[in-house]
Amino acid sequence: MSLKSCILIAVGVGAVALTTGRITPVRAQGASDVAFGESFFATIDANHDGVITRDELRAAVGKWLKGSASMSQEQVGTALNGLFPPAEMAAIAGASRPQPQTPRPADVQRMMAALPASAPAKPAHPRKVLVLAKANGFVHTCIPLAAKTVEALGNKTGAWSTSISYDASVITADNLKQYDVLFLDNTTGAFLDEPNQPAVHEARKQALLDFVRSGKGLVGVHAASDSYHQMAGTTPGGRMGGGARGGGMAGGMGGMLAAGVMTAADKNSDGKLTADELNGLADFWFANLDQEKAGKVSKANFEYRLLMAVMGGSHGTPGHDNQTGTWPEFNKMIGGYFKWHWFDPTHIPYKIDDPASPLTAMFKGPAFSLDDETYTMSWNSFSRANVHVLTSIDYAKMSEIDKAKENNPREDHDYGLSWIRREGNGRVFYVAHGHDEKIYANKIYLAQLTAGIQYAAGDLKANDAPSKGKGGSE
Repeated sequence: MSLKSCILIAVGVGAVALTTGRITPVRAQGASDVAFGESFFATIDANHDGVITRDELRAAVGKWLKGSASMSQEQVGTALNGLFPPAEMAAIAGASRPQPQTPRPADVQRMMAALPASAPAKPAHPRKVLVLAKANGFVHTCIPLAAKTVEALGNKTGAWSTSISYDASVITADNLKQYDVLFLDNTTGAFLDEPNQPAVHEARKQALLDFVRSGKGLVGVHAASDSYHQMAGTTPGGRMGGGARGGGMAGGMGGMLAAGVMTAADKNSDGKLTADELNGLADFWFANLDQEKAGKVSKANFEYRLLMAVMGGSHGTPGHDNQTGTWPEFNKMIGGYFKWHWFDPTHIPYKIDDPASPLTAMFKGPAFSLDDETYTMSWNSFSRANVHVLTSIDYAKMSEIDKAKENNPREDHDYGLSWIRREGNGRVFYVAHGHDEKIYANKIYLAQLTAGIQYAAGDLKANDAPSKGKGGSE
Protein backbone atom coordinates (compact mmCIF):
# COMPACT_ATOMS: atom_id res chain seq x y z
CA MET A 1 0.00 0.00 0.00
CA SER A 2 1.38 3.39 -0.97
CA LEU A 3 0.80 6.24 1.46
CA LYS A 4 1.43 9.89 0.68
CA SER A 5 3.73 11.96 2.82
CA CYS A 6 2.78 12.74 6.39
CA ILE A 7 -0.27 10.62 7.19
CA LEU A 8 -1.60 10.42 10.71
CA ILE A 9 -3.25 7.16 11.66
CA ALA A 10 -5.39 6.69 14.74
CA VAL A 11 -5.47 3.21 16.15
CA GLY A 12 -6.64 2.40 19.65
CA VAL A 13 -5.17 4.92 22.02
CA GLY A 14 -2.78 6.71 19.75
CA ALA A 15 -1.37 8.04 16.57
CA VAL A 16 1.77 7.74 14.57
CA ALA A 17 3.00 10.00 11.81
CA LEU A 18 3.95 8.10 8.70
CA THR A 19 6.12 9.28 5.88
CA THR A 20 6.66 7.53 2.60
CA GLY A 21 9.00 4.61 3.11
CA ARG A 22 9.45 4.72 6.86
CA ILE A 23 7.87 5.80 10.10
CA THR A 24 8.41 9.16 11.75
CA PRO A 25 8.10 9.02 15.55
CA VAL A 26 5.60 11.29 17.24
CA ARG A 27 7.13 13.42 20.00
CA ALA A 28 5.12 13.31 23.19
CA GLN A 29 5.88 15.81 25.92
CA GLY A 30 7.77 14.04 28.69
CA ALA A 31 8.44 10.92 26.61
CA SER A 32 11.27 9.82 24.39
CA ASP A 33 10.86 9.64 20.66
CA VAL A 34 10.26 6.02 19.73
CA ALA A 35 9.24 4.29 16.54
CA PHE A 36 5.96 2.41 16.76
CA GLY A 37 6.45 -1.34 16.55
CA GLU A 38 10.17 -1.30 17.39
CA SER A 39 9.76 -3.50 20.46
CA PHE A 40 7.34 -5.82 18.64
CA PHE A 41 9.89 -6.28 15.85
CA ALA A 42 12.60 -7.11 18.39
CA THR A 43 10.48 -9.90 19.88
CA ILE A 44 9.92 -11.45 16.45
CA ASP A 45 13.45 -11.17 15.04
CA ALA A 46 14.74 -14.18 16.94
CA ASN A 47 18.06 -14.45 15.10
CA HIS A 48 18.67 -10.68 15.15
CA ASP A 49 19.40 -10.47 11.42
CA GLY A 50 17.34 -7.31 10.89
CA VAL A 51 14.49 -9.00 9.02
CA ILE A 52 11.60 -11.22 10.02
CA THR A 53 10.20 -14.27 8.26
CA ARG A 54 6.79 -15.93 8.29
CA ASP A 55 8.09 -18.65 10.62
CA GLU A 56 9.47 -16.06 13.04
CA LEU A 57 6.14 -14.23 13.12
CA ARG A 58 4.28 -17.49 13.65
CA ALA A 59 6.59 -18.40 16.52
CA ALA A 60 6.23 -15.00 18.19
CA VAL A 61 2.44 -15.03 17.98
CA GLY A 62 2.33 -18.65 19.14
CA LYS A 63 4.10 -17.69 22.35
CA TRP A 64 0.96 -15.79 23.39
CA LEU A 65 -0.53 -19.15 24.35
CA LYS A 66 2.12 -19.68 27.07
CA GLY A 67 1.68 -23.42 26.79
CA SER A 68 -2.13 -23.35 26.94
CA ALA A 69 -4.34 -24.95 24.31
CA SER A 70 -6.23 -21.73 23.67
CA MET A 71 -6.59 -18.12 24.79
CA SER A 72 -9.45 -15.66 25.37
CA GLN A 73 -9.93 -12.17 23.97
CA GLU A 74 -8.78 -10.65 27.26
CA GLN A 75 -5.62 -12.73 27.13
CA VAL A 76 -5.05 -11.57 23.55
CA GLY A 77 -5.36 -7.96 24.73
CA THR A 78 -2.90 -8.54 27.54
CA ALA A 79 -0.44 -10.17 25.13
CA LEU A 80 -0.71 -7.25 22.71
CA ASN A 81 -0.19 -4.73 25.50
CA GLY A 82 2.99 -6.54 26.45
CA LEU A 83 4.46 -5.76 23.04
CA PHE A 84 4.48 -2.01 23.62
CA PRO A 85 6.60 -0.62 26.49
CA PRO A 86 5.37 2.40 28.50
CA ALA A 87 7.65 4.89 26.71
CA GLU A 88 6.40 3.73 23.33
CA MET A 89 2.79 3.88 24.46
CA ALA A 90 3.28 7.37 25.88
CA ALA A 91 4.71 8.61 22.61
CA ILE A 92 1.96 6.95 20.57
CA ALA A 93 -0.76 8.33 22.80
CA GLY A 94 0.70 11.82 22.66
CA ALA A 95 0.41 12.19 26.41
CA SER A 96 0.16 15.86 27.39
CA ARG A 97 0.98 16.84 23.83
CA PRO A 98 -0.54 20.28 23.14
CA GLN A 99 -2.71 20.73 20.09
CA PRO A 100 -1.17 22.73 17.25
CA GLN A 101 -3.09 25.95 16.72
CA THR A 102 -1.31 27.43 13.71
CA PRO A 103 -1.81 25.99 10.22
CA ARG A 104 1.09 25.69 7.83
CA PRO A 105 1.35 28.75 5.54
CA ALA A 106 1.48 26.64 2.37
CA ASP A 107 -1.77 24.87 3.35
CA VAL A 108 -3.44 28.20 4.05
CA GLN A 109 -2.31 29.56 0.70
CA ARG A 110 -3.79 26.58 -1.17
CA MET A 111 -7.01 26.84 0.82
CA MET A 112 -7.37 30.56 0.16
CA ALA A 113 -6.98 29.97 -3.58
CA ALA A 114 -9.89 27.49 -3.51
CA LEU A 115 -12.42 29.64 -1.62
CA PRO A 116 -15.76 30.21 -3.34
CA ALA A 117 -16.41 33.78 -4.49
CA SER A 118 -19.80 33.96 -2.79
CA ALA A 119 -22.18 32.08 -0.53
CA PRO A 120 -25.31 30.38 -1.91
CA ALA A 121 -27.67 32.42 0.32
CA LYS A 122 -27.88 35.92 1.71
CA PRO A 123 -27.72 35.94 5.52
CA ALA A 124 -30.95 37.01 7.17
CA HIS A 125 -28.80 39.03 9.58
CA PRO A 126 -25.13 39.02 10.64
CA ARG A 127 -24.20 35.47 11.63
CA LYS A 128 -21.59 34.29 14.12
CA VAL A 129 -19.91 30.89 14.06
CA LEU A 130 -18.01 29.40 16.99
CA VAL A 131 -15.36 26.85 15.97
CA LEU A 132 -14.57 24.40 18.75
CA ALA A 133 -11.19 22.87 17.89
CA LYS A 134 -10.82 20.83 21.08
CA ALA A 135 -9.85 17.19 20.53
CA ASN A 136 -9.94 14.92 23.56
CA GLY A 137 -8.53 11.94 21.67
CA PHE A 138 -6.61 11.71 18.43
CA VAL A 139 -5.37 15.15 17.36
CA HIS A 140 -5.64 15.73 13.61
CA THR A 141 -2.95 17.95 12.13
CA CYS A 142 -5.60 19.59 9.95
CA ILE A 143 -7.49 21.05 12.93
CA PRO A 144 -5.95 24.55 12.78
CA LEU A 145 -6.35 24.61 9.00
CA ALA A 146 -10.01 23.61 9.23
CA ALA A 147 -10.59 26.39 11.76
CA LYS A 148 -8.84 28.90 9.52
CA THR A 149 -10.93 27.65 6.60
CA VAL A 150 -14.21 28.41 8.37
CA GLU A 151 -12.93 31.88 9.21
CA ALA A 152 -11.74 32.48 5.64
CA LEU A 153 -15.03 31.25 4.14
CA GLY A 154 -16.98 33.68 6.29
CA ASN A 155 -14.68 36.58 5.51
CA LYS A 156 -14.59 35.91 1.76
CA THR A 157 -18.35 35.46 1.32
CA GLY A 158 -19.53 37.82 4.05
CA ALA A 159 -21.87 35.08 5.28
CA TRP A 160 -20.61 34.99 8.89
CA SER A 161 -17.92 36.04 11.34
CA THR A 162 -15.89 33.45 13.20
CA SER A 163 -14.54 32.85 16.70
CA ILE A 164 -12.11 29.97 17.30
CA SER A 165 -11.47 28.22 20.60
CA TYR A 166 -9.38 25.23 21.63
CA ASP A 167 -10.97 25.22 25.07
CA ALA A 168 -14.24 23.40 25.80
CA SER A 169 -14.99 25.89 28.58
CA VAL A 170 -16.55 28.16 25.91
CA ILE A 171 -19.50 25.76 25.73
CA THR A 172 -21.81 27.38 28.26
CA ALA A 173 -25.43 28.41 27.91
CA ASP A 174 -24.59 32.10 28.30
CA ASN A 175 -21.66 32.16 25.89
CA LEU A 176 -23.49 30.24 23.17
CA LYS A 177 -26.29 32.81 23.07
CA GLN A 178 -24.19 35.09 20.86
CA TYR A 179 -23.62 32.44 18.15
CA ASP A 180 -25.72 31.02 15.35
CA VAL A 181 -23.63 27.93 14.60
CA LEU A 182 -21.28 25.69 16.58
CA PHE A 183 -18.67 24.10 14.31
CA LEU A 184 -17.06 20.92 15.69
CA ASP A 185 -13.59 20.85 14.14
CA ASN A 186 -12.43 17.22 14.25
CA THR A 187 -13.35 16.83 17.90
CA THR A 188 -12.50 13.35 19.13
CA GLY A 189 -13.27 11.44 22.28
CA ALA A 190 -15.23 13.04 25.11
CA PHE A 191 -14.40 16.55 23.96
CA LEU A 192 -16.57 18.35 26.52
CA ASP A 193 -15.41 16.33 29.51
CA GLU A 194 -13.16 17.43 32.34
CA PRO A 195 -11.43 14.80 34.50
CA ASN A 196 -13.25 14.22 37.77
CA GLN A 197 -15.66 17.08 37.13
CA PRO A 198 -18.89 15.43 35.96
CA ALA A 199 -21.02 18.46 36.85
CA VAL A 200 -18.93 20.60 34.51
CA HIS A 201 -19.21 18.42 31.45
CA GLU A 202 -22.85 17.57 32.07
CA ALA A 203 -23.60 21.31 32.04
CA ARG A 204 -21.66 21.68 28.79
CA LYS A 205 -23.51 18.78 27.21
CA GLN A 206 -26.86 20.26 28.13
CA ALA A 207 -25.79 23.68 26.85
CA LEU A 208 -24.86 22.19 23.47
CA LEU A 209 -28.15 20.29 23.17
CA ASP A 210 -30.22 23.29 24.21
CA PHE A 211 -28.31 25.55 21.82
CA VAL A 212 -29.16 23.43 18.79
CA ARG A 213 -32.70 22.53 19.80
CA SER A 214 -33.57 26.17 20.43
CA GLY A 215 -33.13 26.91 16.71
CA LYS A 216 -29.38 27.22 16.23
CA GLY A 217 -27.03 25.13 14.12
CA LEU A 218 -24.39 22.44 14.53
CA VAL A 219 -21.76 21.53 11.92
CA GLY A 220 -19.41 18.59 12.28
CA VAL A 221 -16.46 17.73 10.09
CA HIS A 222 -14.73 14.32 9.92
CA ALA A 223 -13.75 13.38 13.51
CA ALA A 224 -16.73 15.17 15.03
CA SER A 225 -18.33 11.73 14.68
CA ASP A 226 -15.39 10.08 16.45
CA SER A 227 -16.77 11.35 19.73
CA TYR A 228 -18.65 9.85 22.66
CA HIS A 229 -18.55 6.20 21.70
CA GLN A 230 -16.61 3.16 22.83
CA MET A 231 -15.83 -0.43 21.99
CA ALA A 232 -14.80 -3.42 24.06
CA GLY A 233 -11.62 -2.69 25.98
CA THR A 234 -11.69 1.10 25.84
CA THR A 235 -12.66 3.84 28.24
CA PRO A 236 -16.19 5.31 27.90
CA GLY A 237 -16.30 8.59 26.03
CA GLY A 238 -14.24 7.79 22.99
CA ARG A 239 -12.21 5.17 21.19
CA MET A 240 -8.96 6.43 22.70
CA GLY A 241 -8.80 4.38 25.87
CA GLY A 242 -5.59 5.75 27.32
CA GLY A 243 -4.71 2.42 28.86
CA ALA A 244 -7.73 2.17 31.17
CA ARG A 245 -9.78 -0.94 31.55
CA GLY A 246 -13.34 -1.19 30.40
CA GLY A 247 -15.97 -3.87 30.27
CA GLY A 248 -13.73 -6.41 31.95
CA MET A 249 -11.36 -6.37 28.99
CA ALA A 250 -7.66 -5.55 28.75
CA GLY A 251 -7.35 -1.86 27.92
CA GLY A 252 -4.76 0.19 26.10
CA MET A 253 -3.55 -0.64 22.62
CA GLY A 254 -4.08 -4.35 23.19
CA GLY A 255 -7.64 -3.98 24.40
CA MET A 256 -8.47 -1.88 21.37
CA LEU A 257 -7.01 -4.36 18.87
CA ALA A 258 -8.02 -7.60 20.60
CA ALA A 259 -11.59 -7.56 19.31
CA GLY A 260 -10.38 -7.21 15.73
CA VAL A 261 -7.82 -9.96 16.23
CA MET A 262 -10.52 -12.29 17.56
CA THR A 263 -12.82 -11.49 14.65
CA ALA A 264 -10.05 -12.20 12.15
CA ALA A 265 -8.65 -15.34 13.75
CA ASP A 266 -11.49 -17.07 15.63
CA LYS A 267 -12.64 -19.20 12.70
CA ASN A 268 -15.04 -21.38 14.69
CA SER A 269 -16.45 -18.42 16.70
CA ASP A 270 -15.95 -20.12 20.06
CA GLY A 271 -14.35 -17.08 21.71
CA LYS A 272 -10.97 -18.80 21.95
CA LEU A 273 -7.86 -18.83 19.77
CA THR A 274 -5.90 -22.03 19.23
CA ALA A 275 -2.38 -22.51 17.84
CA ASP A 276 -3.74 -23.22 14.37
CA GLU A 277 -5.89 -20.08 14.44
CA LEU A 278 -2.93 -17.97 15.61
CA ASN A 279 -0.83 -19.42 12.78
CA GLY A 280 -3.55 -18.34 10.34
CA LEU A 281 -3.52 -14.86 11.84
CA ALA A 282 0.27 -14.64 11.55
CA ASP A 283 0.08 -15.75 7.92
CA PHE A 284 -2.49 -13.07 7.15
CA TRP A 285 -0.43 -10.36 8.83
CA PHE A 286 2.73 -11.49 7.07
CA ALA A 287 1.00 -11.28 3.70
CA ASN A 288 0.16 -7.64 4.46
CA LEU A 289 3.67 -6.90 5.69
CA ASP A 290 5.56 -8.67 2.89
CA GLN A 291 4.15 -6.69 -0.01
CA GLU A 292 7.22 -7.44 -2.13
CA LYS A 293 6.66 -11.22 -1.68
CA ALA A 294 10.30 -11.50 -0.69
CA GLY A 295 9.69 -13.92 2.18
CA LYS A 296 11.16 -11.47 4.66
CA VAL A 297 10.27 -8.03 6.05
CA SER A 298 12.75 -5.33 7.03
CA LYS A 299 12.41 -3.37 10.25
CA ALA A 300 11.55 -0.16 8.39
CA ASN A 301 8.79 -1.83 6.38
CA PHE A 302 7.52 -3.64 9.46
CA GLU A 303 7.14 -0.39 11.42
CA TYR A 304 5.62 1.37 8.43
CA ARG A 305 3.09 -1.34 7.63
CA LEU A 306 2.28 -2.77 11.05
CA LEU A 307 -0.90 -0.81 11.71
CA MET A 308 -2.21 -1.54 8.25
CA ALA A 309 -1.48 -5.25 8.68
CA VAL A 310 -3.23 -5.44 12.05
CA MET A 311 -6.19 -3.26 11.13
CA GLY A 312 -6.43 -4.97 7.75
CA GLY A 313 -6.85 -8.25 9.56
CA SER A 314 -10.08 -7.23 11.26
CA HIS A 315 -12.53 -8.35 8.57
CA GLY A 316 -15.61 -9.88 10.09
CA THR A 317 -19.21 -10.81 9.54
CA PRO A 318 -20.98 -8.06 7.57
CA GLY A 319 -23.10 -5.76 9.68
CA HIS A 320 -21.68 -6.56 13.10
CA ASP A 321 -19.40 -4.41 15.20
CA ASN A 322 -18.99 -3.81 18.91
CA GLN A 323 -19.35 -0.04 19.04
CA THR A 324 -21.78 1.67 21.39
CA GLY A 325 -22.58 5.35 21.90
CA THR A 326 -21.92 6.94 25.27
CA TRP A 327 -23.95 10.13 24.74
CA PRO A 328 -27.10 8.97 22.91
CA GLU A 329 -28.51 12.46 22.32
CA PHE A 330 -25.32 13.63 20.65
CA ASN A 331 -24.82 10.36 18.76
CA LYS A 332 -28.26 10.74 17.20
CA MET A 333 -27.83 14.47 16.63
CA ILE A 334 -24.55 14.19 14.72
CA GLY A 335 -25.90 11.24 12.74
CA GLY A 336 -23.54 8.40 13.62
CA TYR A 337 -20.29 7.44 15.26
CA PHE A 338 -17.00 6.16 13.91
CA LYS A 339 -16.35 2.45 13.44
CA TRP A 340 -13.39 2.17 11.02
CA HIS A 341 -11.68 4.09 8.24
CA TRP A 342 -9.93 3.47 4.98
CA PHE A 343 -6.42 4.86 5.13
CA ASP A 344 -5.53 8.08 3.37
CA PRO A 345 -5.26 8.09 0.44
CA THR A 346 -8.11 5.78 -0.60
CA HIS A 347 -10.01 6.72 -3.73
CA ILE A 348 -13.66 7.33 -2.88
CA PRO A 349 -16.18 7.83 -5.72
CA TYR A 350 -19.18 9.94 -4.73
CA LYS A 351 -22.87 9.27 -5.26
CA ILE A 352 -25.11 12.34 -5.14
CA ASP A 353 -28.14 11.15 -3.21
CA ASP A 354 -30.15 14.37 -3.39
CA PRO A 355 -29.20 16.18 -6.61
CA ALA A 356 -32.03 18.69 -6.08
CA SER A 357 -30.61 19.99 -2.80
CA PRO A 358 -28.83 23.35 -2.69
CA LEU A 359 -26.22 21.53 -0.57
CA THR A 360 -25.26 19.36 -3.57
CA ALA A 361 -25.51 21.99 -6.34
CA MET A 362 -21.71 22.20 -6.43
CA PHE A 363 -21.45 18.57 -7.56
CA LYS A 364 -23.11 19.18 -10.92
CA GLY A 365 -20.78 18.22 -13.73
CA PRO A 366 -18.27 15.37 -13.98
CA ALA A 367 -18.40 12.54 -11.46
CA PHE A 368 -16.76 13.61 -8.21
CA SER A 369 -14.31 11.68 -6.07
CA LEU A 370 -11.83 12.32 -3.26
CA ASP A 371 -8.70 10.65 -1.94
CA ASP A 372 -8.79 10.91 1.84
CA GLU A 373 -9.19 8.96 5.04
CA THR A 374 -12.83 7.93 4.84
CA TYR A 375 -14.87 7.02 7.89
CA THR A 376 -17.40 4.25 8.11
CA MET A 377 -20.02 4.43 10.83
CA SER A 378 -21.12 1.82 13.30
CA TRP A 379 -24.00 -0.26 12.01
CA ASN A 380 -26.16 0.78 14.96
CA SER A 381 -25.53 4.51 14.63
CA PHE A 382 -25.97 5.63 11.00
CA SER A 383 -29.44 5.28 9.50
CA ARG A 384 -31.31 7.03 6.70
CA ALA A 385 -34.29 6.94 9.01
CA ASN A 386 -32.44 9.52 11.12
CA VAL A 387 -30.68 11.74 8.56
CA HIS A 388 -31.22 13.24 5.12
CA VAL A 389 -28.31 11.92 3.07
CA LEU A 390 -26.75 14.35 0.60
CA THR A 391 -23.83 12.28 -0.66
CA SER A 392 -22.57 8.76 -0.06
CA ILE A 393 -19.93 6.37 -1.33
CA ASP A 394 -20.69 4.98 -4.77
CA TYR A 395 -19.75 1.57 -3.48
CA ALA A 396 -20.19 -0.20 -6.81
CA LYS A 397 -17.39 1.95 -8.23
CA MET A 398 -14.91 1.29 -5.43
CA SER A 399 -12.07 -1.08 -6.18
CA GLU A 400 -12.50 -4.63 -4.94
CA ILE A 401 -9.15 -4.32 -3.18
CA ASP A 402 -10.35 -1.32 -1.16
CA LYS A 403 -13.69 -2.95 -0.40
CA ALA A 404 -11.88 -5.95 1.03
CA LYS A 405 -9.98 -3.81 3.53
CA GLU A 406 -13.01 -2.88 5.61
CA ASN A 407 -13.77 -4.74 8.79
CA ASN A 408 -17.39 -5.59 9.57
CA PRO A 409 -18.80 -4.09 6.35
CA ARG A 410 -22.45 -3.08 6.29
CA GLU A 411 -24.56 -5.60 4.46
CA ASP A 412 -26.36 -2.79 2.61
CA HIS A 413 -23.07 -1.05 1.67
CA ASP A 414 -24.69 2.27 2.56
CA TYR A 415 -21.98 4.74 3.54
CA GLY A 416 -23.10 8.33 3.99
CA LEU A 417 -20.51 11.03 3.35
CA SER A 418 -22.57 14.13 4.09
CA TRP A 419 -26.03 14.66 5.53
CA ILE A 420 -28.37 17.09 7.26
CA ARG A 421 -31.07 16.68 9.87
CA ARG A 422 -33.39 18.59 12.13
CA GLU A 423 -32.82 18.60 15.87
CA GLY A 424 -35.74 20.27 17.62
CA ASN A 425 -35.91 23.71 16.03
CA GLY A 426 -32.27 23.54 15.00
CA ARG A 427 -30.28 22.12 12.11
CA VAL A 428 -27.26 19.81 11.79
CA PHE A 429 -24.82 19.35 8.90
CA TYR A 430 -22.09 16.70 8.91
CA VAL A 431 -19.41 15.82 6.36
CA ALA A 432 -17.23 12.73 6.81
CA HIS A 433 -14.23 13.92 4.80
CA GLY A 434 -11.75 16.46 6.07
CA HIS A 435 -8.84 14.42 7.43
CA ASP A 436 -5.96 15.56 5.25
CA GLU A 437 -4.93 19.16 4.68
CA LYS A 438 -5.31 18.76 0.91
CA ILE A 439 -9.08 18.43 1.32
CA TYR A 440 -9.32 22.07 2.40
CA ALA A 441 -7.96 23.11 -1.00
CA ASN A 442 -10.74 21.28 -2.86
CA LYS A 443 -13.16 23.80 -4.35
CA ILE A 444 -16.17 21.50 -4.35
CA TYR A 445 -15.57 20.43 -0.77
CA LEU A 446 -15.31 24.07 0.32
CA ALA A 447 -18.46 24.98 -1.59
CA GLN A 448 -20.44 22.26 0.17
CA LEU A 449 -18.96 23.24 3.52
CA THR A 450 -20.13 26.82 2.92
CA ALA A 451 -23.61 25.62 2.05
CA GLY A 452 -23.68 23.33 5.09
CA ILE A 453 -22.79 26.15 7.46
CA GLN A 454 -25.44 28.36 5.90
CA TYR A 455 -28.01 25.59 6.23
CA ALA A 456 -27.11 25.16 9.90
CA ALA A 457 -27.40 28.93 10.42
CA GLY A 458 -30.90 28.91 8.91
CA ASP A 459 -30.04 30.97 5.83
CA LEU A 460 -30.09 28.18 3.24
CA LYS A 461 -33.36 26.27 3.08
CA ALA A 462 -33.22 22.60 2.13
CA ASN A 463 -35.24 19.42 2.36
CA ASP A 464 -33.99 17.79 5.54
CA ALA A 465 -36.59 15.06 5.94
CA PRO A 466 -34.99 11.67 6.74
CA SER A 467 -34.07 9.75 3.61
CA LYS A 468 -35.35 6.45 5.02
CA GLY A 469 -35.18 3.61 2.55
CA LYS A 470 -31.73 2.13 3.15
CA GLY A 471 -30.03 2.26 6.52
CA GLY A 472 -28.83 0.23 9.44
CA SER A 473 -30.98 0.30 12.56
CA GLU A 474 -34.32 1.49 11.21
